Amino acid sequence: MYYIDLHQINALQSGQSIRKQENIMSTYFFHSKRSRSHSRFFYLILCTVLVCPMLLFTGCGNITDADTSTTGNQPISISSIKLNTAVQITIYDSQDKALLNDCLALCDKYELIFSRTNEKSELYKLNHRKDVSDGDFGTDGPTTPYPVSGTADTWHISEDLAALLSEGLDITRESDGAFDIAIAPLTSLWDFTAEDPEVPDDAAIQKALPLCSSDGVTIDGEDITLLSDDIQFDVGAIAKGYIADRLKDYLVSQDVKSAIINLGGNVLCIGEKTDNSAFKIGIQKPFADRSEAIAVMDIRDKSVVSSGIYERCFKQNGTLYHHLLNPKTGYPYDNGLIAVTIISDQSVDGDALSTTCFALGLEDGMKLAESLDDVQAFFVTSDYEIQYTRDFQKKNQKLRKQNKSVSDVLKIEKNRKYKINNY
Repeated sequence: MYYIDLHQINALQSGQSIRKQENIMSTYFFHSKRSRSHSRFFYLILCTVLVCPMLLFTGCGNITDADTSTTGNQPISISSIKLNTAVQITIYDSQDKALLNDCLALCDKYELIFSRTNEKSELYKLNHRKDVSDGDFGTDGPTTPYPVSGTADTWHISEDLAALLSEGLDITRESDGAFDIAIAPLTSLWDFTAEDPEVPDDAAIQKALPLCSSDGVTIDGEDITLLSDDIQFDVGAIAKGYIADRLKDYLVSQDVKSAIINLGGNVLCIGEKTDNSAFKIGIQKPFADRSEAIAVMDIRDKSVVSSGIYERCFKQNGTLYHHLLNPKTGYPYDNGLIAVTIISDQSVDGDALSTTCFALGLEDGMKLAESLDDVQAFFVTSDYEIQYTRDFQKKNQKLRKQNKSVSDVLKIEKNRKYKINNY
């Protein structure tokens, strides 16, 4: 989960200088990109908003003028629970509070397209297409998805869903199935957000595995052909990146040149701070306190996304089970990695690559990252060693200077390692 240090926010609101305020507000600590907190965490967030409104820039839900009021050249910011995660948008070079509300509205729009569990979403209807009638028409004609006339297995979907599924299919093929967007039959068995999550029955896992394949799926424009009724998609590994990119497109179209978009661990920086300095993005230390960072990087107009085993996870009989599932075994990956962080131009690329590089393991994941232009990667192994792509330290001087201390900190964690099952 992506967090801001609340102690710093309290200091911010106590009357510090604009320059110092900007420094505080631009230092971000984030966790795994696919982090989704348990229901009790969301409850705590809501209670914090209601009882201690001064801790957050804005409250959740409806936004009033008081929620987003600013003076002088202070940044404006808004926070809410969207996309089943904590969302925060901060704009540094505009006082137009309507832009913040528009961003939250866009989150709502895309959730109704990409949600796997919302029965009203387009993806849910596509996954449950056997139950969708070809007579499901809205006031403006057929609503997506709907079957293409004259075909038995082709469905018309929206432009956004077609674009995201195409991205997912490309990644599936490039990773040779280490990542598969058609993993929904398996992910539906593992409920990491439950109050007391448990390992699914192995028989159920083995039954789901043959269904977790996108083989034969083709997309032509906005028409998708599905050769089996059992194919179901889960876009959780890439949807937030796609949405973050669309929010950036919108803000840039409104002449915003300095902002940070945070979608629960997907951090996308627009430009740089108004004083021409870089945004400071902190990488959370695995299994440590949420405000502890192993490194801080200077980021300009880039996306930073991380995948790791330390957020959406639970222990059962002394074994850690995490949300990064192997579609070939049905169980969490155990490949010697704890986390992968990707820096890229597009957030959807970082979203996809952080999961894919993790799934491929250190050697193959490193090869994939280094084969791509304008992509940098940061790997943390189960031995608590840091591995970088060849240009990473050169392009992130602040991190390079901290390298020794970062390594020392991580090595301390060796004594705290969790056992992960081998499957």
